[in-house]
Amino acid sequence: MQNEDTVMQTLLPVTHDLGGFKVHRTLPHRDRTMVGPFIFFDQMGPAHLPQGEGIDVRPHPHIALSTVTYLFEGAIDHRDSLGTVQTIEAGAVNLMTAGAGIVHSERSPLLERAKGPPLSGIQTWLALPDGREEIDPAFQHVAADALPVFGDPRARATVIMGSLWGQTSPVTAYAPTIYADIKLKAGGAVPIDAEADERALYLVDGAATIDGRPLEPMVLMLLRPGIVATLRSEQGARVMLAGGAPFATPRHVWWNFVSSSRDRIRHAREEWKAGRFATVPGDPEYIPIPDVPKTVSYP
Repeated sequence: MQNEDTVMQTLLPVTHDLGGFKVHRTLPHRDRTMVGPFIFFDQMGPAHLPQGEGIDVRPHPHIALSTVTYLFEGAIDHRDSLGTVQTIEAGAVNLMTAGAGIVHSERSPLLERAKGPPLSGIQTWLALPDGREEIDPAFQHVAADALPVFGDPRARATVIMGSLWGQTSPVTAYAPTIYADIKLKAGGAVPIDAEADERALYLVDGAATIDGRPLEPMVLMLLRPGIVATLRSEQGARVMLAGGAPFATPRHVWWNFVSSSRDRIRHAREEWKAGRFATVPGDPEYIPIPDVPKTVSYP
């Protein structure tokens, strides 16, 4: 297959400057809402915040999704309305399942602030499948050394979710999902097989090609269904692979809410305005409903 047939769509990011660091968002996109279960794809940083400062994402709600936080550098303190308190560090996974509703906050740890915290990583949202959107909320932390690794000295791939290259991640997947962090040294290569109907590659840094076609930095590049290709780098790169089975029922996004039902999203908005979501123990602040959210789906 010619390399021009390997990639079927490219999604350029929208960049938000949050003061001290930038977030590059490729999903949801005006041209595509989802890739498999992935409905939100953010690259945070890379950034190095001033000494004494840090990120402070105040408590806010979610429904009908799972958030997956995966850091390349730095640390974040997670707190949620289940009473969870968990620091995530580079290479580990925080999976928070919102289901019927959860509230959480994300802040830089005090020790990180004191030295001027680095921040670099990917945060994604995965829509929950039909029949499971209103499951009980839950939280799972998986340490970096518990994630399976595939490869050789020049190519190392960590399986974050799902099964790839004969390895299966312990991170819970509610729908068929693949997600991996691929680090290539000069001359390194890994096969990209047809494990999922929908697959996308995202170049975090460095330079890499898929069947000879260069990847574009911070661009989500969707592969054609069924193709088998080779991801290669001549000088070194870091690439994320994400995807899974397509959803039969469309999902809607408004602010932090995801659902197959617009009425359910409207109800969640009213519940948050009225203060009827659970609170986060030890973190009394909250983010009010915005008039115009930065995250919306496109009809």
